Amino acid sequence: MTTPAAEAVIDVTGITKRFGDKTVVNAIDLQVRQGEIFGFLGPNGSGKTTFIRMLCGLLIPDAGQGRCLGYDVRSQQAEIKRHVGYMTQRFSFYEDLSIRENLDFIARIYGLPDRAAAVQRSLERLNLAHRSTQLAGALSGGWKQRLALAACLIHEPRLLLLDEPTAGVDPKARREFWEEIHRLAAEGLTVLITTHYMDEAERCHRLAYLAYGNLLARGTVAEVIAGAGLTTWIVTGAGLTAIADALRGRAGVEQVVAFGNTLHVSGRDAGKLDAAITKVRDQAQTWTRGRASLEDVFISLMDGAQDNFK
Repeated sequence: MTTPAAEAVIDVTGITKRFGDKTVVNAIDLQVRQGEIFGFLGPNGSGKTTFIRMLCGLLIPDAGQGRCLGYDVRSQQAEIKRHVGYMTQRFSFYEDLSIRENLDFIARIYGLPDRAAAVQRSLERLNLAHRSTQLAGALSGGWKQRLALAACLIHEPRLLLLDEPTAGVDPKARREFWEEIHRLAAEGLTVLITTHYMDEAERCHRLAYLAYGNLLARGTVAEVIAGAGLTTWIVTGAGLTAIADALRGRAGVEQVVAFGNTLHVSGRDAGKLDAAITKVRDQAQTWTRGRASLEDVFISLMDGAQDNFK
Protein backbone atom coordinates (compact mmCIF):
# COMPACT_ATOMS: atom_id res chain seq x y z
CA MET A 1 0.00 0.00 0.00
CA THR A 2 1.41 3.42 -0.97
CA THR A 3 -1.40 5.69 0.22
CA PRO A 4 0.04 8.94 1.65
CA ALA A 5 -0.04 9.46 5.40
CA ALA A 6 -2.42 12.39 4.80
CA GLU A 7 -5.06 9.86 3.79
CA ALA A 8 -4.86 7.97 7.06
CA VAL A 9 -8.32 6.88 8.16
CA ILE A 10 -7.12 6.01 11.68
CA ASP A 11 -4.31 8.04 13.22
CA VAL A 12 -3.90 7.76 17.00
CA THR A 13 -1.02 8.48 19.38
CA GLY A 14 -0.62 7.31 22.97
CA ILE A 15 -4.19 6.01 23.20
CA THR A 16 -4.73 4.58 26.68
CA LYS A 17 -7.70 3.10 28.54
CA ARG A 18 -7.88 2.05 32.18
CA PHE A 19 -10.56 0.30 34.17
CA GLY A 20 -9.85 0.94 37.81
CA ASP A 21 -6.17 0.28 38.44
CA LYS A 22 -5.81 -1.95 35.37
CA THR A 23 -4.45 -0.52 32.12
CA VAL A 24 -6.25 -2.37 29.32
CA VAL A 25 -4.80 -0.38 26.40
CA ASN A 26 -1.39 1.15 27.02
CA ALA A 27 -0.18 4.14 24.98
CA ILE A 28 -0.83 2.72 21.50
CA ASP A 29 0.28 4.57 18.37
CA LEU A 30 -1.38 3.33 15.18
CA GLN A 31 -2.06 4.54 11.68
CA VAL A 32 -4.31 2.80 9.14
CA ARG A 33 -4.49 4.02 5.55
CA GLN A 34 -7.48 4.38 3.27
CA GLY A 35 -8.37 1.16 1.45
CA GLU A 36 -6.19 -0.93 3.75
CA ILE A 37 -7.13 -4.19 5.45
CA PHE A 38 -5.40 -3.96 8.80
CA GLY A 39 -5.27 -7.07 11.00
CA PHE A 40 -5.38 -6.65 14.76
CA LEU A 41 -4.18 -9.77 16.58
CA GLY A 42 -3.66 -10.86 20.15
CA PRO A 43 -4.86 -13.30 22.81
CA ASN A 44 -8.19 -12.94 24.60
CA GLY A 45 -8.09 -10.03 27.02
CA SER A 46 -5.28 -8.27 25.17
CA GLY A 47 -7.24 -5.03 24.69
CA LYS A 48 -8.29 -5.40 21.04
CA THR A 49 -12.02 -4.88 21.58
CA THR A 50 -11.44 -1.95 23.96
CA PHE A 51 -9.24 -0.29 21.34
CA ILE A 52 -11.92 -0.73 18.67
CA ARG A 53 -14.58 0.72 20.96
CA MET A 54 -12.46 3.82 21.48
CA LEU A 55 -12.09 4.23 17.73
CA CYS A 56 -15.81 4.10 17.04
CA GLY A 57 -16.82 6.41 19.87
CA LEU A 58 -18.22 3.89 22.36
CA LEU A 59 -15.43 4.54 24.88
CA ILE A 60 -13.43 7.70 25.61
CA PRO A 61 -9.64 7.29 26.01
CA ASP A 62 -8.12 8.17 29.37
CA ALA A 63 -4.96 9.45 27.68
CA GLY A 64 -3.62 10.05 24.21
CA GLN A 65 -5.13 11.64 21.15
CA GLY A 66 -6.11 10.82 17.64
CA ARG A 67 -8.52 11.00 14.78
CA CYS A 68 -10.76 8.46 13.10
CA LEU A 69 -12.07 9.41 9.65
CA GLY A 70 -10.81 12.91 10.37
CA TYR A 71 -12.88 13.25 13.56
CA ASP A 72 -11.43 13.60 17.05
CA VAL A 73 -11.83 10.35 19.00
CA ARG A 74 -12.47 12.28 22.22
CA SER A 75 -14.90 15.00 21.19
CA GLN A 76 -16.57 13.92 17.94
CA GLN A 77 -17.84 10.43 18.73
CA ALA A 78 -21.27 11.09 17.21
CA GLU A 79 -19.74 11.98 13.84
CA ILE A 80 -17.51 8.90 13.90
CA LYS A 81 -20.48 6.61 14.57
CA ARG A 82 -22.28 7.90 11.47
CA HIS A 83 -19.48 6.77 9.18
CA VAL A 84 -18.34 3.50 10.79
CA GLY A 85 -19.70 -0.02 10.42
CA TYR A 86 -19.00 -2.04 13.57
CA MET A 87 -19.46 -5.82 13.60
CA THR A 88 -19.23 -7.32 17.08
CA GLN A 89 -18.23 -10.85 18.09
CA ARG A 90 -21.79 -11.84 18.95
CA PHE A 91 -24.71 -12.19 16.58
CA SER A 92 -27.02 -9.46 17.86
CA PHE A 93 -30.11 -9.36 15.65
CA TYR A 94 -33.73 -10.21 16.33
CA GLU A 95 -33.94 -13.92 15.63
CA ASP A 96 -37.74 -13.88 15.24
CA LEU A 97 -37.55 -11.28 12.44
CA SER A 98 -36.62 -12.01 8.84
CA ILE A 99 -33.39 -10.90 7.21
CA ARG A 100 -35.22 -8.06 5.44
CA GLU A 101 -36.98 -6.97 8.64
CA ASN A 102 -33.70 -6.91 10.57
CA LEU A 103 -32.04 -4.78 7.90
CA ASP A 104 -35.04 -2.44 7.81
CA PHE A 105 -34.72 -2.01 11.57
CA ILE A 106 -31.03 -1.07 11.19
CA ALA A 107 -31.92 1.37 8.40
CA ARG A 108 -34.45 3.02 10.75
CA ILE A 109 -31.76 3.41 13.44
CA TYR A 110 -29.50 5.24 10.98
CA GLY A 111 -32.41 7.36 9.77
CA LEU A 112 -31.83 6.50 6.13
CA PRO A 113 -34.19 8.49 3.87
CA ASP A 114 -35.06 5.62 1.50
CA ARG A 115 -35.00 2.54 3.71
CA ALA A 116 -36.47 0.15 1.16
CA ALA A 117 -33.79 0.98 -1.42
CA ALA A 118 -31.00 0.77 1.18
CA VAL A 119 -32.23 -2.62 2.39
CA GLN A 120 -32.48 -3.96 -1.15
CA ARG A 121 -28.94 -2.79 -1.97
CA SER A 122 -27.60 -4.55 1.12
CA LEU A 123 -29.49 -7.75 0.32
CA GLU A 124 -28.12 -7.84 -3.21
CA ARG A 125 -24.59 -6.82 -2.20
CA LEU A 126 -24.24 -9.80 0.15
CA ASN A 127 -26.28 -12.24 -1.99
CA LEU A 128 -29.10 -12.35 0.58
CA ALA A 129 -32.04 -11.38 -1.63
CA HIS A 130 -33.20 -14.95 -2.20
CA ARG A 131 -33.27 -15.51 1.58
CA SER A 132 -34.77 -12.16 2.56
CA THR A 133 -37.89 -13.69 4.17
CA GLN A 134 -36.00 -16.29 6.18
CA LEU A 135 -35.95 -15.79 9.97
CA ALA A 136 -32.57 -14.70 11.30
CA GLY A 137 -32.73 -17.35 14.02
CA ALA A 138 -32.87 -20.12 11.42
CA LEU A 139 -29.66 -19.06 9.65
CA SER A 140 -26.38 -20.98 9.81
CA GLY A 141 -23.27 -19.28 11.14
CA GLY A 142 -22.09 -18.29 7.67
CA TRP A 143 -25.41 -16.69 6.69
CA LYS A 144 -25.66 -14.88 10.03
CA GLN A 145 -22.22 -13.50 9.27
CA ARG A 146 -23.46 -12.24 5.90
CA LEU A 147 -26.45 -10.60 7.55
CA ALA A 148 -24.17 -8.89 10.08
CA LEU A 149 -21.92 -7.58 7.31
CA ALA A 150 -24.95 -6.40 5.31
CA ALA A 151 -26.12 -4.46 8.37
CA CYS A 152 -22.65 -2.90 8.76
CA LEU A 153 -22.70 -1.71 5.15
CA ILE A 154 -26.30 -0.49 4.92
CA HIS A 155 -25.42 3.16 5.67
CA GLU A 156 -22.42 3.16 3.27
CA PRO A 157 -19.67 3.56 5.92
CA ARG A 158 -16.13 4.66 5.14
CA LEU A 159 -14.57 2.36 7.77
CA LEU A 160 -15.39 -1.18 8.88
CA LEU A 161 -14.40 -2.31 12.37
CA LEU A 162 -14.80 -6.10 12.52
CA ASP A 163 -14.26 -7.83 15.86
CA GLU A 164 -13.49 -11.54 15.25
CA PRO A 165 -16.19 -11.76 12.58
CA THR A 166 -15.39 -15.32 11.47
CA ALA A 167 -15.39 -17.04 14.88
CA GLY A 168 -17.41 -20.26 14.65
CA VAL A 169 -17.80 -20.06 10.87
CA ASP A 170 -16.86 -22.93 8.54
CA PRO A 171 -13.82 -22.61 6.19
CA LYS A 172 -15.90 -22.07 3.03
CA ALA A 173 -17.87 -19.24 4.61
CA ARG A 174 -14.63 -17.74 5.95
CA ARG A 175 -13.09 -17.76 2.48
CA GLU A 176 -16.17 -16.15 0.93
CA PHE A 177 -16.17 -13.53 3.69
CA TRP A 178 -12.54 -12.60 2.99
CA GLU A 179 -13.17 -12.40 -0.74
CA GLU A 180 -15.90 -9.87 0.03
CA ILE A 181 -13.60 -7.90 2.38
CA HIS A 182 -10.92 -7.65 -0.31
CA ARG A 183 -13.52 -6.53 -2.84
CA LEU A 184 -14.70 -3.79 -0.48
CA ALA A 185 -11.12 -2.66 0.19
CA ALA A 186 -10.47 -2.47 -3.55
CA GLU A 187 -13.43 -0.07 -3.74
CA GLY A 188 -11.72 2.18 -1.17
CA LEU A 189 -13.31 0.99 2.08
CA THR A 190 -10.90 0.72 5.03
CA VAL A 191 -11.11 -2.36 7.28
CA LEU A 192 -9.70 -2.97 10.76
CA ILE A 193 -10.28 -6.60 11.68
CA THR A 194 -9.42 -8.68 14.74
CA THR A 195 -8.78 -12.38 14.30
CA HIS A 196 -7.16 -15.40 15.94
CA TYR A 197 -6.63 -17.22 12.65
CA MET A 198 -3.10 -17.04 11.22
CA ASP A 199 -4.30 -17.73 7.67
CA GLU A 200 -6.60 -14.71 7.97
CA ALA A 201 -3.82 -12.55 9.36
CA GLU A 202 -1.77 -13.34 6.27
CA ARG A 203 -4.59 -11.97 4.08
CA CYS A 204 -4.24 -8.51 5.63
CA HIS A 205 -2.16 -5.74 4.08
CA ARG A 206 -0.58 -4.98 7.46
CA LEU A 207 -0.82 -6.32 11.01
CA ALA A 208 -0.43 -5.29 14.62
CA TYR A 209 0.00 -7.66 17.56
CA LEU A 210 -1.33 -6.70 20.99
CA ALA A 211 -0.74 -8.43 24.34
CA TYR A 212 -1.56 -7.20 27.86
CA GLY A 213 -2.59 -3.88 26.30
CA ASN A 214 0.82 -3.30 24.69
CA LEU A 215 1.54 -3.10 20.98
CA LEU A 216 4.37 -5.58 20.39
CA ALA A 217 4.75 -5.65 16.60
CA ARG A 218 3.32 -4.11 13.46
CA GLY A 219 3.96 -4.10 9.73
CA THR A 220 3.43 -6.42 6.80
CA VAL A 221 3.62 -10.17 7.43
CA ALA A 222 7.18 -10.21 6.09
CA GLU A 223 8.18 -7.25 8.26
CA VAL A 224 6.69 -8.76 11.43
CA ILE A 225 8.43 -12.10 10.83
CA ALA A 226 11.76 -10.44 10.04
CA GLY A 227 11.48 -8.13 13.04
CA ALA A 228 11.03 -11.05 15.44
CA GLY A 229 14.59 -12.24 14.71
CA LEU A 230 13.68 -15.89 15.13
CA THR A 231 15.83 -18.71 13.81
CA THR A 232 13.69 -21.76 13.05
CA TRP A 233 14.59 -25.35 12.30
CA ILE A 234 11.97 -27.59 10.72
CA VAL A 235 12.32 -31.24 11.72
CA THR A 236 10.80 -34.28 10.01
CA GLY A 237 11.27 -38.00 10.55
CA ALA A 238 10.92 -40.49 13.40
CA GLY A 239 10.87 -39.83 17.12
CA LEU A 240 9.71 -36.21 17.01
CA THR A 241 8.00 -36.40 20.40
CA ALA A 242 11.23 -37.55 22.04
CA ILE A 243 13.16 -34.80 20.24
CA ALA A 244 10.67 -32.19 21.47
CA ASP A 245 10.93 -33.42 25.06
CA ALA A 246 14.73 -33.39 24.88
CA LEU A 247 14.87 -29.82 23.50
CA ARG A 248 12.37 -28.07 25.76
CA GLY A 249 14.11 -26.08 28.46
CA ARG A 250 17.54 -26.12 26.80
CA ALA A 251 19.44 -22.84 26.52
CA GLY A 252 18.66 -21.12 23.23
CA VAL A 253 15.42 -23.05 22.59
CA GLU A 254 12.48 -20.69 23.01
CA GLN A 255 9.75 -22.85 21.52
CA VAL A 256 9.18 -26.34 20.19
CA VAL A 257 5.88 -26.67 18.34
CA ALA A 258 4.40 -29.61 16.44
CA PHE A 259 2.89 -28.83 13.01
CA GLY A 260 1.37 -32.05 11.67
CA ASN A 261 4.28 -34.34 10.80
CA THR A 262 6.90 -31.67 11.43
CA LEU A 263 8.42 -29.95 14.41
CA HIS A 264 9.35 -26.26 14.52
CA VAL A 265 12.26 -25.47 16.84
CA SER A 266 12.90 -21.75 17.28
CA GLY A 267 15.04 -19.28 19.19
CA ARG A 268 16.42 -15.75 18.90
CA ASP A 269 20.04 -16.67 19.61
CA ALA A 270 21.09 -18.72 16.58
CA GLY A 271 24.36 -19.86 18.16
CA LYS A 272 22.77 -21.19 21.34
CA LEU A 273 19.95 -22.77 19.34
CA ASP A 274 22.39 -24.61 17.07
CA ALA A 275 24.37 -25.82 20.08
CA ALA A 276 21.20 -27.21 21.69
CA ILE A 277 20.18 -28.95 18.47
CA THR A 278 23.60 -30.56 18.01
CA LYS A 279 23.16 -32.46 21.28
CA VAL A 280 19.95 -34.22 20.17
CA ARG A 281 20.31 -34.40 16.42
CA ASP A 282 20.59 -37.83 14.78
CA GLN A 283 20.08 -39.55 11.44
CA ALA A 284 16.48 -40.53 12.21
CA GLN A 285 15.37 -36.96 11.44
CA THR A 286 15.86 -34.42 8.69
CA TRP A 287 16.71 -30.93 9.96
CA THR A 288 16.11 -27.99 7.62
CA ARG A 289 16.78 -24.35 8.36
CA GLY A 290 13.48 -22.66 7.56
CA ARG A 291 11.56 -19.40 7.72
CA ALA A 292 9.66 -18.77 10.92
CA SER A 293 5.90 -18.84 10.44
CA LEU A 294 3.59 -16.10 11.62
CA GLU A 295 2.38 -18.46 14.32
CA ASP A 296 5.98 -19.06 15.48
CA VAL A 297 6.41 -15.31 15.80
CA PHE A 298 3.19 -14.74 17.72
CA ILE A 299 3.91 -17.55 20.17
CA SER A 300 7.32 -16.01 20.76
CA LEU A 301 5.81 -12.56 21.26
CA MET A 302 3.23 -13.94 23.66
CA ASP A 303 5.89 -15.74 25.71
CA GLY A 304 7.91 -12.54 25.91
CA ALA A 305 4.85 -10.52 26.87
CA GLN A 306 4.14 -12.88 29.77
CA ASP A 307 7.63 -12.20 31.12
CA ASN A 308 7.58 -8.44 30.57
CA PHE A 309 4.04 -7.30 31.28
CA LYS A 310 2.10 -9.86 33.32
